[in-house]
Order: sequence, then structure tokens, then C-alpha cells
Amino acid sequence: MRSFRSDRSGNVLTLFAITLVPILALTGGLIDYTEAANARIQLNAAADSAALAAVSQAAMLKSIADSKADAEKIFDANAASYKSMVASRTVEITNVGLSRSAKVVYSANYPTYFASFVGQGKVVVSGTSSAAGARAPFIDFFLLLDNSPSMGVAATTDDIAVMVAKTTDQCAFACHQMDKATSDYYTLAKKLGVQMRIDVVRSASQQLMDTAKSTATLTGQYRMAAYTMGPSCNGKTLTTIQSITSDLTAAKTSAAAIDLMTIPYAGYNNDQCTDFDATLTSMNAVIDNPGDGSSAASPQKVLYFVSDGVGDFYNPSGCSQPTTSGRCQEPIDTSFCKTIKDRGIKIAVLYTTYLPLPTNSWYNSWIKPFSAKIPTNMQACASPGLYFEVSPSQGIAEAMNALFQRIVTKAYLSM
Repeated sequence: MRSFRSDRSGNVLTLFAITLVPILALTGGLIDYTEAANARIQLNAAADSAALAAVSQAAMLKSIADSKADAEKIFDANAASYKSMVASRTVEITNVGLSRSAKVVYSANYPTYFASFVGQGKVVVSGTSSAAGARAPFIDFFLLLDNSPSMGVAATTDDIAVMVAKTTDQCAFACHQMDKATSDYYTLAKKLGVQMRIDVVRSASQQLMDTAKSTATLTGQYRMAAYTMGPSCNGKTLTTIQSITSDLTAAKTSAAAIDLMTIPYAGYNNDQCTDFDATLTSMNAVIDNPGDGSSAASPQKVLYFVSDGVGDFYNPSGCSQPTTSGRCQEPIDTSFCKTIKDRGIKIAVLYTTYLPLPTNSWYNSWIKPFSAKIPTNMQACASPGLYFEVSPSQGIAEAMNALFQRIVTKAYLSM
């Protein structure tokens, strides 16, 4: 013992003893801060879950107060292990149109075990999580389907060739003439297996009902109605095929009744069977005022217009083209579309290309001079981005579904 007390060579041991306390404090502090960092990771995850839940489709059907309460519960459940440490947590939710943003902010005091020896009794951890989303819009679709005699044209160039070859006057139009069986090219087209434009539109409309049904994420999200320009050129008027309904299966069944307008006899009413002005005016009266799409009680409104875009009706003074005995053959008058759009109703136009008929003298005399304006006016009738043209090589059903997806996408992004 006397030797140990008198030995002066243990300076390293002395220095180690002096530095042991701060070394232990630093090591313990590292452990404390590591545990605090792990707690922050878990609390951040809880905040993320709460923010995302607040902008989910289910949450956006609820009020802000209810969504906020649900988000707080989700945060608390996921942060249950740190309940005693959480000093504060707030959830802020804001709706703008169909868009919603959520922000979750929290602060927690993580107690230390080692750092407390040097006066650091807690580590403050905090975090913020933000999320945004768009509510799935509720939309009412009003299908206006041109079933005038011009929609009896054969659907493809091959079908046109068949009709031209099988008719004495080389006519590609399958007019549904009622007085003479020999003049009823509609029946002939059916017998030859020729598809008319109206056949394709009917099938495409039914497929559209299926698309809407499979796309919907909410009950009653999409409703459909279907109209034609009338069953007959004799007393033509806007005709309801299916009034607005959320039963898309029933709407599909009703759409089977879409068919070509009949004519009593050749040359009836000077072939004036396509009055877009009157039809769009009547359609405007059918569609009630649109909402913002935020609920089933406030749906957006979309007029889904399918046509070849050529009017043929009595209009002696207001026609944009030369007339004969008051018969007006012209591209669609876009002012009637504007009246509808000015109410906040979107118009989606599917233009079924008016095919040139070079062997038809009527076409060459009356339609060919303004043929370039037909697609131009149809596009002008449509709301921005909601125009689609279908050429003979394309499928009308595919085009109608593609246009439907555009409508739904724009409904999300434009609000």
C-alpha cells in the first residue's frame, strides 16, 4: 500500500477517471437521442397516416369537422406508444371546390435517461405532414344521339362499298323508308349484314354504361340519360330513351331502343329531318343547373353529343349556306352550344366523321361545299379538351370510352 501511494506512474488511470463522467454522459446522450429519433419516425408515420386519411375519398364525403375528428383518432391510435409524451397535435383541413388539403402538426417531449444527469431532461421532437387530394366528382351525363337519316350511312368504307354495289341508285344511306319494302334500304342493310352508324352508336352507348358503372368509386357517382332526335321525321322531337338514372344497368337496357329515324316515304318533308337548333334548345331545357360535383345532390352536368354534324331542316332566313325552297343544309350552329355552355354545363362532342360520298350527286352539290367546316364547328361546340373525332378506321365504342375518361379526368383537375 505504501508503494502504491508513493507511485507516480499512474497518470493514465487518473486521466481516465477524470474523463469517465463526460464519456458516459456523451454515450448515454447518444442513446437518448437515438431513441428520440426513433420516436420521431413513429410519430411522423402517425401524422402521415392521419393526413392521408383526411383526404381519402371516404373522408371527403364527410364534413371537415368529422374528417378532422377521424384524423385525430388515427394519429392517436398510431401514436399510442408515445401518448404520454405528445404535448400537442393539430389537424387542419381545407376544401376548395373538389380539392382538399390536410396538414397535421405535432410536438412531443421525449424523456431522457442518461442526458438528464447533465441537466438535459427531455428531447423535443416535432413534425408536420401534409396531403392533398381531389374528391371523386358526381356527374350527370345526358347523351344526345343523332339518329337522323344521315346516321343510316354505312359505318365503314367497306360497308359503303357494299351498299353502293347493292342499290340501283348507288346509295350508301340505309334510309328507313316505310312505304315500300323495295325502297327500305335500312332493311336491305340488315339483310346484307352492313353495319350502319346508328348500329355502332347504339352498341357504343351501351358499352359506355358499363364503363361508367365499372369506373364509379362512389354509390350513385355517375348518372346517365339518353335522348334521340325522334323516332320519325314525321313530327320529329327530342325523344327520351332513358331519363336520368343512377341505375346504369337499366340505362344500358333502355339504350337498346336507340334506332334510326324513320321516314314515311322518299323525299318526305323535302328530307328536312335534322334540326340541331330545335334539338339543342330542347336539350338545354331538359338539363337543370349544374353543381360543383361535390355530392350526389350537386352533380356536374355533361351533355354528351354524338353526331355527324350536318343539319338539314327548314330555315329560310337564318341558314349559313345557300337554301333551296327554305331547306337549310349546314354545319351545326355553335351559338346553340354556347347557350348551354354559358350555364356551366360541359359539352363533350364525339364527331362521327361525315364521310364523303363522291358518287352521290346530292352530296356533291350541297354538302361538299362546306364539308371542311363540319369538324371545325363540331369542335367549337365542345368544351375545351372534350372533342373527339372518329374516322372509319376507329371504333366508336373505344372513342366514347376515351372521351368519358377525359371528362372524368378534367372534372378532377378543373376544380
